Amino acid sequence: MPSHSQSSDRTWREQITAMPPWLRRPLGKASEISTVQRIIKQRNIHTICEEGRCPNRGECYAQKTATFLLMGPTCTRACGFCQVDKGHAPMPLDPQEPQKIAEAVQLLGLDYVVLTAVARDDLPDGGAGGFTATMAAIRQVRPTAQIEVLTPDFWSGKDAQSQQRERVAAVVAARPACYNHNIETVRRLQDPVRRGAKYARSLAVLQWVKELDPTIPTKSGLMLGHGETEGEIVETLRDLRAVGCDRVTLGQYMRPSFAHLPVQRYWTPEEFEKLGAIARSLGFSRVRSGPLVRSSYHAGANS
Repeated sequence: MPSHSQSSDRTWREQITAMPPWLRRPLGKASEISTVQRIIKQRNIHTICEEGRCPNRGECYAQKTATFLLMGPTCTRACGFCQVDKGHAPMPLDPQEPQKIAEAVQLLGLDYVVLTAVARDDLPDGGAGGFTATMAAIRQVRPTAQIEVLTPDFWSGKDAQSQQRERVAAVVAARPACYNHNIETVRRLQDPVRRGAKYARSLAVLQWVKELDPTIPTKSGLMLGHGETEGEIVETLRDLRAVGCDRVTLGQYMRPSFAHLPVQRYWTPEEFEKLGAIARSLGFSRVRSGPLVRSSYHAGANS
């Protein structure tokens, strides 16, 4: 039987031949990629670049940048679009993970760091402590580095709503350079695309950040290609602006395997340009819109 990684690689190669030409790009130089991979693997830490098979990882690795994936490679959710492994019994937390990531940041000489995480609905704090501990560890070794967070919605537990706000507040109190939480898709498609998440909950996360600290920029992102209409995209952009969201990313969904949701439509570069212009007209201070754009793509540019 082929391994999960072998199956994923084969699926990826098969998709490349069916993709529009604007979605095909070189993987990057092996030597540049291996430098980052070596630093990551030596410390047994993870990046969303690898776990999510990001199409930009060659470019980012060449620039010695990566988006760190906190609290293991196994998610307690089962979203229909995501390549990250799913399971109800994730690995125990590594108490040394914050220090290991801080070492990697120092070795790579990063000035702008992005931290994201799998959903950890099994943890008492939903994983909020993983973000704050890692931020503190990075600042110990590289105090000038700016740190962007891309958090899950932190919705879990018996009193989920109040706990969600407390967890968001804990991360906000650590003063990230930007607080990102992705709404991922339009309201109509939330259930099939984001199993376990809700449109209103995600808007609430972004709204609470602004209520807690209006000086922290907020950010969200959408993946296009699940069957949404242009009108629904614009409606979502308006909803994000209504809760004070400052920045937005728009990118093309690319099916990571045959076990994931199929692509309903490939939006063209010209359509992404149009949507980006609409987002700017709605008042977003920073917009990244293009087929290969991802949440953390060029995250530190003009930071």
